[in-house]
Formats: sequence, C-alpha cells, structure tokens
Amino acid sequence: MASPRRAALVSVVAAAALVALKLSVGLATPSLGLVSEAIHSGTDLVAALLTYFAIGVAGRPADPSHQYGHGKAEHLAALAEASILALASLLIAVRAFQRLAGASGGHVDAAWYAFAVVGVVLLVDASRTIVSWQSSRRYASAALASNALHFASDFAGTVAVLVGLVLARTGHPNGDSIAAVFVAVLVLVAAVRLGRGNVDVLMDRAPAAAEAVAREAIGAIEPAVDLRRLRMRHAGGRQFADVVIGVAPSAAVGEGHAAADAVEEAVERALPGSDVVVHVEPLEDAAVRERAHAAALSVRSVREIHNLALVEVGGRTELSLHLKLPGDLSLEEAHEVAEEVERAITAAVPEVDAVQTHLEPLTEPAAAREIRSDPRDVERIVEEATGAPPRELRFLRTDGGLVAFLTLGLDPHSRLADAHARASEIEERIRRERPDIADVIVHTEP
Repeated sequence: MASPRRAALVSVVAAAALVALKLSVGLATPSLGLVSEAIHSGTDLVAALLTYFAIGVAGRPADPSHQYGHGKAEHLAALAEASILALASLLIAVRAFQRLAGASGGHVDAAWYAFAVVGVVLLVDASRTIVSWQSSRRYASAALASNALHFASDFAGTVAVLVGLVLARTGHPNGDSIAAVFVAVLVLVAAVRLGRGNVDVLMDRAPAAAEAVAREAIGAIEPAVDLRRLRMRHAGGRQFADVVIGVAPSAAVGEGHAAADAVEEAVERALPGSDVVVHVEPLEDAAVRERAHAAALSVRSVREIHNLALVEVGGRTELSLHLKLPGDLSLEEAHEVAEEVERAITAAVPEVDAVQTHLEPLTEPAAAREIRSDPRDVERIVEEATGAPPRELRFLRTDGGLVAFLTLGLDPHSRLADAHARASEIEERIRRERPDIADVIVHTEP
C-alpha cells in the first residue's frame, strides 16, 4: 500500500496525463463532453497538487506555533478543491446550454479513437478511485477521501461522455451536450459535498457520531466517573476530545489522576488515534465531610487532617477536626492558620455553623531501632481479646520510648467500627499492663 504522499503523487501524474489526452481528443472531434471532462480533469490536477502539498504539511509534527499539529491543512486543500469544482461546473453548464440552444457548436466527430480514449480514461478513473479510497481508509486522510470521491464522479462523468458519443455517432448530436450537462451536475454535487464536510471540520463542528461513541465509552468505566463536559472536534483524520470529570474533593491526587487515565484509555480504545485531554474538578455536591476536608487542605501550612467529626447541637451543625502543622510555627502563627481553616470551611460548606480545631505539631522523622522485648504479656492480651495470637509483633526503641507494632487478624465480615473498637481495647490494655511501652500501633487485617 502506498504512503499518503505517494498516492497523492500518482494522482498528480494521472491527472496531468488525462487533461492532455481528453483535451486533445475533445478539440479534435470536437466533443463538448470530452472538453468538459478535460476541464474536470484540470480541476483534478489542481486538486491533486493541493492534496500532495497539503499532506506534506499535515504530516508535520506539532510545533510551538501549531500546538495541535497541521492536520487542518488537508481540509483547507479539500475546501479549495470544492471551490474549483464549483467554478468548473458553472463553466461547463454555460457552454453546454449554449450549444443546446444552437448559439454555438458544431458537428461532433465520434471517431474510433475518441472511444478508445474514453475506454482508457475509464480504466484510469477506476484505478485512481480504488487507490485513493484504500489509502484514505488506511491513513484516515480527508484529502485522499475527497480525491476518491472526485475520481468516482469522474468515472460516472466519463460514462456519460461515452453515452453522448454513442448518441452523436448514431445521429443525435445533442447527446454530447447533454452528457456535458450531466458532468456539470456531477461536478457541482461533488463541490457542495466536499465544501460542506470540510467547512464543518474547519469550523470545529462537533462530530456527532464520534461524540456519542466517546460518551458511551466514558459511561462504561468502572468505577463510574462523573462526566461534567465533553467537547470534541475532528481534524486531519484524528478526533480531539476535551473532557471534564468530577471527583470527590477529598480524593487524593493519585485517585484523580487514575480517573483521568481511565477516561483517556476508554476514549482511545473507542476512537483509536484520538487525542484526549482530561481536566479533573471537585464535585460541588459532594458530602459535607468531603467538602470540609478539601477546604481545610487548601489552606497553606496544613499538612494533615484527621478526626474530622460532625455533630448536631440544638439545630446547629458543628464540625471539629485535628490539624497537623509544622512544629516550628509559633503559637500565634498556628492560630492564624487555624482561623484561616475555619473561614475556608464555613465559606465552602455553608451547612456548617461552627468549626472547632485542635492543633498538633507535624511529627518529624525520628531515629529508631528494633529491639528484643518480652512479648508474652502482649501476646496474651491479644489472644484473650481475639482468640488468636498477633500475626506480627515488633518492638522499636525511639526517642519517645518503647513502641509496640502488632498486626491483628480479625473476622473479614466484621464492621470497621467493631474492628477499630477491638484495636482500641487492646491498645488500652497493653498500656495499662505494660507501662514501659510508650505507644502501641495496631494494624488490623482480615
């Protein structure tokens, strides 16, 4: 299969040969049908040249001045071709009607060589149509597709010319002029079709079929994403999609990025070769807790948030949360951050009437070393509480004292609240029976 530029170059050579052949025989006969087809092929030559150079331009990669690439060069060439076709159709029609009205004309000499030329032209038109159509399908080239359509109309026009020559040879001289009118109509139809389709692309008309496919692909994503906007355009054989999705305000950056990746992959699978850009926004109708969490994290210096709780007091909604701030802040600076957090939450979550904050220093990395310590008391406490020893137990010596890390295996069907309560119970018993242990970290797993 030829490359797009090679296919276009073949069209240039073929068009030039056909112009010379049709025009020479048309003037020799003289057949208005053949002359009109020569003019038609002359437009083919110009269009093929435009296509040849347009594909060269469209194939260039994106650059700082053309950040979306050069794909629309093909559509500009196709639009220019449509304009040339429309002008040629008018010229052909005027000349044909003049001859039909008897204002000008002459005897058509339907010689044998005219039929031979028409036969050759039919073979060339058929081969050009097939080559250009196959190349346009393989490379998704608008310019080559327009050429294929044009060459198909050439084939139909040449058939009409053949019929006109047969009528002229059998004593019906107007048959040649009627064939010329038919060619003019074909040219005009091709011009309108090409012009309308390529103007739509140049004006960024939304490709309805491709948009429906993209929406269906995004709607099938699991877990589901909230599609807030989808804008699409087509250029140079590619679909360009601008997608906006909504995620929960408390979602981590990685979660938002994963959702965007899922959308890109879904659209690219549905529309191969498409260019997809996804923008992630927080959902405005997210739960109160999630919006409050996101508002607090948006404040400078806030590093972590935990123990966020909502309570209803006398018909008022109050929110409390723990803020972790850099430990080197002064109390005055930390208080200012807390007030800014309170203002941010009440502005973003009008349902909240009051905000209470608890300030904590951000824990800096501390030196620690693993040590051996008597595990029997800890193992006994865990076994009494859960019926099984801990799956893992380690002791670390830190600047703050001895820390016990243990992993519990619990019923996988138990509620998270029950698992947390069991872990808290074990922590409290260990601290009470082992006062030498400064902290207990309990990890629960099914």
